[in-house]
Amino acid sequence: MTHYAPLIAALATMLITVILLFSNAGKKIQDVPNERSLHEVPVPRIGGVGLMAGILSGWALMLLSLAWWVVLPLLLLFAVSLLDDMRGLPVRSRLLAHIVAAVVLVIGSGIASQHAILALVVVLGVVWMTNLYNFMDGSDGLAGGMTLFGFTMYGLAALMHGDEIQAMLNFSIGAAALGFLYYNFHPARVFMGDAGSIPLGFLSAAMGLWGWQQGHWPAWFPLLVFSPFVMDATVTLLKRTVRGAKITEAHREHYYQRLVQIGWGHRNVALLAYALMFAVGVSAILSMRQSGTVPWLLFLAWGAIYAVLMLILDSRWQTFKREQHG
Repeated sequence: MTHYAPLIAALATMLITVILLFSNAGKKIQDVPNERSLHEVPVPRIGGVGLMAGILSGWALMLLSLAWWVVLPLLLLFAVSLLDDMRGLPVRSRLLAHIVAAVVLVIGSGIASQHAILALVVVLGVVWMTNLYNFMDGSDGLAGGMTLFGFTMYGLAALMHGDEIQAMLNFSIGAAALGFLYYNFHPARVFMGDAGSIPLGFLSAAMGLWGWQQGHWPAWFPLLVFSPFVMDATVTLLKRTVRGAKITEAHREHYYQRLVQIGWGHRNVALLAYALMFAVGVSAILSMRQSGTVPWLLFLAWGAIYAVLMLILDSRWQTFKREQHG
């Protein structure tokens, strides 16, 4: 039965999303364009409900294999984020929920009792992943694509180690994202909202941690697999911090946002991102069992690629601004 989990996750996501789109919730919970937005008309942001329902539907076939320290904080984040989508919550309240979820994960996984410094690093890493996924959810098909490729790579890595259950848990997340992309690829008919992006960001860290603890992959594997999001969000945050800009202030300075603004459009940005996500993921899979200098060389190679891409886009952005003011 576990083999059907991804299919159930995808179908449940599609079915529940389309029901929500025609419901009152789809009309009331909408993403109204603001200074950060790349869209021009209000779009329902209830896709996260369909996504989460799909994931949990697939996971229901593997109830006895679930870790409470993944599911419990996941549900907490979903509830808080859905409330934020509906009514809006203060930044402090949301951040507190993110920290609580990360602490529950670290305590439940046993890391807190093993090494205090490592536990603190993991908490900070989980909180960052939870938020950066939200930061990167600003263009049609982008966050859904990262979810599809990222968790599929987790699943393949688990299969390589003979852990079918762990593979199906991750494949279910990726399959739910595929079902969501049916409605979210440009032109998007629905957005996932915080109720989708926040839990997915948490899962990218939580499932990565779980697989590492089980010995399915080295600690660097999740970072590389999700590096297209990690690099864009982290570099953008550092640049804004150095410039003295407010971290919580809405902006359109992420590299994917600038690509859309200079004329690439949502569709081309998504397709470029998919190619990058696939290439990074495949390289991580192929190098997963390598030791010694291979992982370091892989990180250096991708670091150089990201640096070149960012420098090229920074140059194109400056040219674009000059033309706009000229």
